Amino acid sequence: MTDLKGRVALVTGASRGIGAATAAVLAEAGARVVITHRDSAADADAVGAALTGEGHRVIRASAADTSALEAAAASVAETEGRLDVLVNNAARTKVIPHGDMDTLTDDLFDAILQTNVRGTFATIRAFRALLEADGGGIVINISSLAARTAGGSNVAYCASKAAMDNMTVSLARALAPRVRVLSVAPGLVETQFTSQWDPKVKERYLQRTALGALPTPEDIGRAVLAAVTLLPMTTGAVIPVDGGRPLG
Repeated sequence: MTDLKGRVALVTGASRGIGAATAAVLAEAGARVVITHRDSAADADAVGAALTGEGHRVIRASAADTSALEAAAASVAETEGRLDVLVNNAARTKVIPHGDMDTLTDDLFDAILQTNVRGTFATIRAFRALLEADGGGIVINISSLAARTAGGSNVAYCASKAAMDNMTVSLARALAPRVRVLSVAPGLVETQFTSQWDPKVKERYLQRTALGALPTPEDIGRAVLAAVTLLPMTTGAVIPVDGGRPLG
């Protein structure tokens, strides 16, 4: 049931982290994967070269650049001829304490919303025709637990992910029945960043997390695969992958 042979998936912002892991999971399931990046060509090329199977490729296209997204959609239409899965993973943020309102400048606030909210919408708009063809497709927006708790890297980031989840519902309604739209919402993910935490701080966080562990990027990728292949009657929903953090 998780066989994606003959299918095409596109993962934005897939040069590292969750995007790279999701691309790998979809490729292992048999999909041809197109990965996009903004300015990380070397990393993106390395991710693409490491994917299981053949037919994968890399396109430079920032989620904040609508013309680049439209060019990417034209390229996929010409080369792959279809798109079954779109994963909106590209995101922008910066760690700023929520009380530090001066550091969160207007320019940074706008840049975060431009990528995380408008960029998600513009990406779906650019690829809509491909997703609606050949029996219909699915969009997975990589959201965040921060949308629910308002506890994340900064105020604008939390707001952007809440907007993404709201847009997931709007577009699930607007694009039905041809295209399903879902959010996958990680909590804090086990990455190089979290591995450098003070062990005592990390332990306190884990003690307040029901499953006592952080999800890995691969866990997020597997949640995306499950949504694509195992939940055919689900749309307009937010799927948490957070270890039960809100239960703590």
